[in-house]
Amino acid sequence: MKKLNKVWSLFEEISAGTFFFAGITLIFYGVIMRYIFNEPKAWVEEVVRYIIIWGTFLGFAIALRHNQHIQVDIVYDKLSQGTKRIVDIFATTISIVFCLAYTYYGYILVENRFHSGMVSLDVGIPMWIVYLILPISGVLFLVRFVERLVSQLRGKDVNYDNPIT
Repeated sequence: MKKLNKVWSLFEEISAGTFFFAGITLIFYGVIMRYIFNEPKAWVEEVVRYIIIWGTFLGFAIALRHNQHIQVDIVYDKLSQGTKRIVDIFATTISIVFCLAYTYYGYILVENRFHSGMVSLDVGIPMWIVYLILPISGVLFLVRFVERLVSQLRGKDVNYDNPIT
């Protein structure tokens, strides 16, 4: 199971990193073309926008794995250990329900865009491809929340210090 978790973590990091690297590379290309060769490329901005969005949405699960999401814990820190465990299990369960709804409605959106034939303005990318990140990121996020819930139910703390365990 640890080997599978390592592979999954590596997949998450490589996929998100690849999209961010591609986005930054295209931004650099756009700047060079605009200011050095004086030939701006209109498509670069649109493609970069979609690539960065994909990288960000793929990074959600990585942020969860490292416990780096925004959280307000002023009241939580004052709770007893037993109450904290109950709150953690409840919050994780609610998060799983959210991920299921997010994935389902993301899929519905992709299906609607697929059937409508909508494409982006400059490049003509089918919008269903752009929106495909919603159900994909929902599934990735869901896997991490289920992993967290299993750890909480087993009474184990989720290891936030070691990112690939």
